[in-house]
Amino acid sequence: MWTGDFNGVINGEYSDRLVAAVKAFQTRNNTKPTGVLNPQERAILANSAKLLREEVGWRLVNDPVTGAHLGLPLKYATQTTALRTGTRWSSGQVQIAAFTVTDTTLEAVFEQQKKTTPARRLGYNMLRGDFSVPSATQGLRKVYVRGSIKDGQVRGITVLYDQAMEGTMDPVVVAMSSAFNPFPPDNVAADGTPRRRRVDYGSGLVVSNAGHIVTDRQVVDDCRTIVVPGIGRAEHVVADQTGDLALIRVYGARNLKPLALIGNRADDDAATLISVADPQRQAGDDKVSVVAARLGSATSTRPVEPMPGLGFSGAAAIDANGRLHRMVVLKASVVAGPAAAPSATLVPHDRLINFLEANFVARTSSETGIEPAKAAVVRVICARK
Repeated sequence: MWTGDFNGVINGEYSDRLVAAVKAFQTRNNTKPTGVLNPQERAILANSAKLLREEVGWRLVNDPVTGAHLGLPLKYATQTTALRTGTRWSSGQVQIAAFTVTDTTLEAVFEQQKKTTPARRLGYNMLRGDFSVPSATQGLRKVYVRGSIKDGQVRGITVLYDQAMEGTMDPVVVAMSSAFNPFPPDNVAADGTPRRRRVDYGSGLVVSNAGHIVTDRQVVDDCRTIVVPGIGRAEHVVADQTGDLALIRVYGARNLKPLALIGNRADDDAATLISVADPQRQAGDDKVSVVAARLGSATSTRPVEPMPGLGFSGAAAIDANGRLHRMVVLKASVVAGPAAAPSATLVPHDRLINFLEANFVARTSSETGIEPAKAAVVRVICARK
């Protein structure tokens, strides 16, 4: 998209149009046009896209007036103006406006946009679930419009830019179209990351007598204070490079019962999930939850059945022999439309062991079984600013 080779809808599918775009990119870079990027070509593409984004000052922002999420080339739209129906970002050559219209239809707004000015001439126009006018001209400027409707409200963007800038702006407009999210979930920021709660609850696995606890990185990210109820205040030690694991420590903790991490795991996918569920799920209580489940592969789209609820991020998945099978991590689903339930990720036993060894945490328990595992699973509370 950023290199100008792909101008279709980004939907996660490896379509014929995407294959053609990859071949065009490979041909231009004097490599064999296979339609599939090798690691070296992927690195070249990633670096090329990064340079182009930096060149235009690409940023993902939230429009405070309409509530839509947009991608903007802020080096070419340096001035911001709040309007009654949206926000405008502009410079001498580029104008970008987010707008909202209530109590209307998509067809009515489409017709109004075509008639915005007598000088606007349409080279191509389309009206579907979303609408766009990608090849209209207005004097010496090109025009692009896109909008979506929900509950009688239309939110959209209009982009005008000098035809002399089409070599730069044409790929940017495709990027803006893909980044535009008119009705984003309340729990997702403009850059696609989940909005964090001011107080977050997760689970943690006690892994040493010295107070080391492993949990989900997202649970303890950006915390002002981390508390393990009944044990004490914890310090953030380190997060792993994959972004799933975090190591915290309660200094001076006593009578801890670490989780058994020694021995061979059972190959069966049946497991018992042990966590301290979110207070909302247990009427404010802090009891340890024990749930029977089945685990898929680490790459499965449904790795845990049934789907764990809030507070299960950092939960232990114990095998039939009472040993740690995997750790469960919950991630917010980032999709257009209403907020979706989080998805589960499984951290393999071996990766957890490697993480601990890399941070010099010695495994100190070999006691297996459901009851010892329950004693080793604790609630982790994160308070943010």
